[in-house]
Amino acid sequence: MSIFMYPAIDEEPWPTLGSQVCDFIEERFCHGPGDLLGQVIQLNEEQRGWVYRLYEVEPASVERRKNRVIVRELNPNAGKRRFQRCALSLRKGSSKTEFAAWIAGVELHPEGPVRARSWKGREPIGDGVTDPYIPMISYTEEQTEELTYGALRRILEECSVGRDFDIGLERIVRRGGDGKAEAVSASPNARDGARTTFEHADETHRYTLDSLKRAWSVMLANLAKRPIADPWALETTTAPEPGMGSTAESTMQYAQTMAEKSEKGAKARLFFFHRQASDKHDLDTEVGLKAAVIEASGPYIAKWSAIDRIVETFRAPDADRAYLERVWLNRPVQASGMAFDVDQWRSLARPGYVVPDGAAITIGFDGGRFDDATGLVGTEIKTGFQWKLGAWERPLQLPDWEVPHGEVDGIVSDAFQRWTVVRFYGDPPQWESWLATWASRYGDKRVFEWWTNRRKPMAYALRSYVGAMTAGELEQSGDKQFETHIANARRSYTTLVDEKGVTLWILRKERPDSPNKIDLAMAGCLSWVARNDALAAGEVGGEPFLTFLSFAGRP
Repeated sequence: MSIFMYPAIDEEPWPTLGSQVCDFIEERFCHGPGDLLGQVIQLNEEQRGWVYRLYEVEPASVERRKNRVIVRELNPNAGKRRFQRCALSLRKGSSKTEFAAWIAGVELHPEGPVRARSWKGREPIGDGVTDPYIPMISYTEEQTEELTYGALRRILEECSVGRDFDIGLERIVRRGGDGKAEAVSASPNARDGARTTFEHADETHRYTLDSLKRAWSVMLANLAKRPIADPWALETTTAPEPGMGSTAESTMQYAQTMAEKSEKGAKARLFFFHRQASDKHDLDTEVGLKAAVIEASGPYIAKWSAIDRIVETFRAPDADRAYLERVWLNRPVQASGMAFDVDQWRSLARPGYVVPDGAAITIGFDGGRFDDATGLVGTEIKTGFQWKLGAWERPLQLPDWEVPHGEVDGIVSDAFQRWTVVRFYGDPPQWESWLATWASRYGDKRVFEWWTNRRKPMAYALRSYVGAMTAGELEQSGDKQFETHIANARRSYTTLVDEKGVTLWILRKERPDSPNKIDLAMAGCLSWVARNDALAAGEVGGEPFLTFLSFAGRP
């Protein structure tokens, strides 16, 4: 199906403030940044449908069975919001950022009919929130101004209702001072303690860093702090890339899980709407591709979209078809050039397994000292089981951060004491002195420099690593950070070929300046090749040994 909506529309619709909120948007606000800036809003039927679902509330009375007789009683939760979390997953160019800005504007305005305060028959009557606090977060601090907060600011600057607010670059405050919306950072600590009434996260398919995901988790936890205000959260996103571990991917999985449980009576606290092109279209034909874009757009977005131009982007010789399929067809598609099959990696998970003390293991080490991440991965030689020993990533808000080398050394020391470390392969850049220290401490016949910038040895090591995954020779702990680094890794094809003429590839990030790390994937590969070398030498534990290392040594 092209639309997945959880929960589905009930046969008897819930009471909603949607009509009042729609009228408020059309009467008070205007269009935001873009060709329609400042123009009057006329919500289409689909947008109105979203608003109706977002503002469903508990009915004034409920039916209950008493002594085999159905009676109607007053509902103690009458008027409370039905959904605490809501998410819209729409293709690129669907004006979802502008839509979220309108919602934030109604939530902020003192007269916004966003909470049910009274009833007219069975219909709720809305009123404004007392002293609202509305944080808006985006995937980078720079993007915050360009996304929802920036759209809200421009909308208020362009329409007459803006007179009701003191509008600044980083916060918008009611003239009376009793309510505020602001652009926020991705620091979890900065968000802890906030007394939120409504919050928004934009482009959550990009929330792959732990700092972003934790910041949003903290913000969601804050919703419990003001029960009288009946707070809620909204995500807007494009389809997530499977395996990246993004917030959008987690939300989609949550919605799918809840949909499966709905028949068992699970109460819905999440509303999730996702539209994508169905699989019935042949994307290799002009007709099929155009039909897919139209279906993913929906009837209203398709009317004003440049469908033919979108189709043309798929035909470019250098087109990234996987990316285009994800953003324009809104399909959760794995990026082209991914180094590893993430679904396959997940199938190798063996959660709960603990490597016995004293077991023969190998360790892989990769990382930087300042701007990058650092990772340590262990592999049990006997079983091929891999697990994260440690990982350190620079927090986004700490530009002068350095990897805590004392912590790294402590984990290395603990590993050598707890298990029989047969081989330790580490990529030397920025860690040469520490590798020398570890070699001196644990023996230079166990600790080796393994330079990952040697393309041919690296390519063959990666081939072996992928082969082990495919054959099921490798198992892993199910660690989410490890999985994310595996998913982040991309293939960079070299000019080298193997003995059969197949082009060799090495690892790279999705782009040089990407904040998405791959160091645990690299450390996992080094740990695996160390295991292979140990097995080839007949070493499965006991005293260290000296043998020819096919990949060890300097470039």
